Amino acid sequence: MKCRQVLCVHKNDQRGLPHCTCDCFVRQSSLKVEKHEMKYDSLNRYLQDAFGEKLYKIAINAGFTCPNRDGTLGTRGCIFCSGSGSGDFAEASSLSVTEQIEKGKARVEKKFRGSRYIAYFQAFTNTYAPVSRLRELFTEAIHHPDIAVLSVATRPDCLPDEVVALLAELNRVKPVWVELGLQTIHEKTAEYIRRGYSLPVYDDAVMRLKTAGLSVITHVILGLPGETPEMMKATVRHVVQISETYDRKEAVDRGGTDRGYRRVKCQKTNPDNSGKTEVQRRSIYTPDGIKLQLLHVLEGTDLARAYRNGEFEVMTLDQYTKLVCECLALLPEGFVVHRITGDGPKRLLIAPQWSADKKRVLNSLNAAIRAYEP
Repeated sequence: MKCRQVLCVHKNDQRGLPHCTCDCFVRQSSLKVEKHEMKYDSLNRYLQDAFGEKLYKIAINAGFTCPNRDGTLGTRGCIFCSGSGSGDFAEASSLSVTEQIEKGKARVEKKFRGSRYIAYFQAFTNTYAPVSRLRELFTEAIHHPDIAVLSVATRPDCLPDEVVALLAELNRVKPVWVELGLQTIHEKTAEYIRRGYSLPVYDDAVMRLKTAGLSVITHVILGLPGETPEMMKATVRHVVQISETYDRKEAVDRGGTDRGYRRVKCQKTNPDNSGKTEVQRRSIYTPDGIKLQLLHVLEGTDLARAYRNGEFEVMTLDQYTKLVCECLALLPEGFVVHRITGDGPKRLLIAPQWSADKKRVLNSLNAAIRAYEP
């Protein structure tokens, strides 16, 4: 590569790199990295920009249950969910919120040098309780002096208007994030994993939360049984609302809403000549972030039984790293990636065993992201 400045005089700088008087540095290696390295908006980068430091998440178990476990929708939970309701790293629910925060701080004090934390209500469904109880717990967390953000994991079908109003009220005290477990947009898969709600319910929840001024983070599981890479990428596209196609009447009939959307293309007739008309729309209520979660097969789940019966295979590390890169490439600028893998409790982890080596997984992902070319 040669400088195009006519009056430029080339020489080597003190590091021996080609350099010229017009300050154009010719670094082939650096240029190669810039050409190939895929950039995405990581949570750490977002936290540095928004809070000036990294924040550590403290998982809180408030003792909630889930409509998939208390008999409202079922009793066995989602097919992949552990007995702790995905709160395997939280403290005991018998402790108060403040006690759990203090224990969480003590647990990470040797490796975390920051001063502020995220109170993460993680186990089970954290809006599945009377509003008075939610107010008591969330207020205790958000007023803790070391808590900078309140993050609430829940189901889209457990967000009545009065709960959304409470979260919006708290959001005026400190930032509130609402984490929604979508996992997949494909109804056949959703039925298989016993998710318990249809896709329009998720769309409606995002619309109402964003209208209330809340930040929304969507959870997506990569590697669900029966799903191809293209199906998983379709889920990511839906999360960021990239030219997804819906039947408006069917969406409303299934319990969703048509509010919060604008038409992008109209009058698209189905090729089967059924006479149904589809409308391609893009949501103006896009979530703020995404968590890409590797499917873990955990002991004590119905998913473990299906795996042992040979009903599906888990992804290899190479397959997963490739898929993560392809998913990240779909995200628009400013869309925060809160997770690109996940931790399964080692005492319960059946498969994939490679996921237990977190350092190896992260190194492989980072290397694949740096080398990725669409």
